[in-house]
Amino acid sequence: MSTLYDRYAPGVLGLALRITREQADAEDVVVDTFAQVWRDASRFELGRGSVGAWVATIARSRALDLVRSRSRRRNLDDAAEAEANTTPPAMGATTPSPIANVLADERSRRVKAALETLPPAQRAALELAYFDGLSQSEIAERLVEPLGTVKTRTRLGLRRLKELLAPLGPGGIA
Repeated sequence: MSTLYDRYAPGVLGLALRITREQADAEDVVVDTFAQVWRDASRFELGRGSVGAWVATIARSRALDLVRSRSRRRNLDDAAEAEANTTPPAMGATTPSPIANVLADERSRRVKAALETLPPAQRAALELAYFDGLSQSEIAERLVEPLGTVKTRTRLGLRRLKELLAPLGPGGIA
């Protein structure tokens, strides 16, 4: 589990931070994600996708759940909000190696390049879903498009990204 955590936690934190926009909430998402990975490990099916994709899907769901529940508790006072935006000191955190940073930067560059090759409508649907944390219904409302159109664009965009980014998966560039 520690190897899995070491490999995927930085990406999970980045995804969660992008969706929640708050460090403390993103850290909670990381904890919840890996707790669910531990509980549901027997349910993972290699034929349905990579471990990284499975972990990212869990993280995205956890982050969206947290954002939705946060909208229900907007009555928090300013002091609690300010406290949530502070970063607690790292306890026993390790600094990523320079090579890990280079590999992460390269992976990020390739993902951005792959996104840029998508048709604008597919890219917009994926960015709203994965970077802004919107549901497909919310994307349809924002783009003033039918829900079926948004679903199709999302599916086609994900399929194309999978093809373009296959070298980054197992056996490719780590």
